[in-house]
Amino acid sequence: MPQKDPCQKQACEIQKCLQANNYMESKCEAVLQEMRKCCGRYPPGRSICCSGFELEDKERQKQKSASKGTQGPHA
Repeated sequence: MPQKDPCQKQACEIQKCLQANNYMESKCEAVLQEMRKCCGRYPPGRSICCSGFELEDKERQKQKSASKGTQGPHA
């Protein structure tokens, strides 16, 4: 029997919030933050519900390293 997803409760809260607020993410920042906290407590791949947040984090890291690499020496 597969283990229950540890962040499923937060994922459901996000869906409820989005539906109640016409899918305006800005109105659901608090529940999105709770989801990020939950996802941060588990290793990548542990929660299917966190997969989108994990991809978002990878992209953010990629952009951060790319912007560091494009800065030239200060003359």
